[in-house]
Amino acid sequence: MDINALRIAVTVLSLLVFLAIVAWAYSSRNKARFDELAGMALQDEADGRPQ
Repeated sequence: MDINALRIAVTVLSLLVFLAIVAWAYSSRNKARFDELAGMALQDEADGRPQ
């Protein structure tokens, strides 16, 4: 295996990992969890209520 074949394999593998992460991030199963985590930044630290 020469260096160019290795570079191609690493590039293809990186693309597949990136696409898997994008699919996971936009999955409808995670929407509720991500919405909850996004709202945490708006909550008061002392009592957990929105400001």
